[in-house]
Amino acid sequence: MSEFAAVPLILTLTLDDAAHTYFNALRRQHFPAKINYLAAHLTLFHHLPGAELAAVCRELEACCQAVGPLPLQVSGVRSLGRGVAFTLQHPELLALHRQLQQRFAAHLTPQDQQKLQPHVTVQNKVDPAVARQLLADLQADFAPFCAMGTGLHLWAYRGGPWESVQRFPFVVDPALQ
Repeated sequence: MSEFAAVPLILTLTLDDAAHTYFNALRRQHFPAKINYLAAHLTLFHHLPGAELAAVCRELEACCQAVGPLPLQVSGVRSLGRGVAFTLQHPELLALHRQLQQRFAAHLTPQDQQKLQPHVTVQNKVDPAVARQLLADLQADFAPFCAMGTGLHLWAYRGGPWESVQRFPFVVDPALQ
């Protein structure tokens, strides 16, 4: 685990296969290919401390034992100025983020201290006119739909494509099925 000591860790929410496939197809189509290193994702934290990897993993494991899959409402499409993203909503996702903010408070960057605005980016770093056109196209056909948050995924950032560190699935309580 010492190999991650100087590396920032990124935490994302994993999505069900259908939602991931949908968002990723749009990302492959509309994100500039030369800088599209990643599959579509919903980032929860941009910079957790790699030097604290073992403690971070313990916290995430414990957290996911207490959280079941999260039904998310994909509620709209929004402009990022030079890109486009889908907005996602669920009160439990915001509560989970606040809980993790409290647990990692001593290590958070200003960006990660902010209130979460859950979204999946399908286009970024393009001319604003190109982004406005995609936004209009996606909004014209948009109808809200559901996606499922299935767990957390911890990544190491080494300046390019992210390196998968560990997945933490949400535990399904058999009593609730």
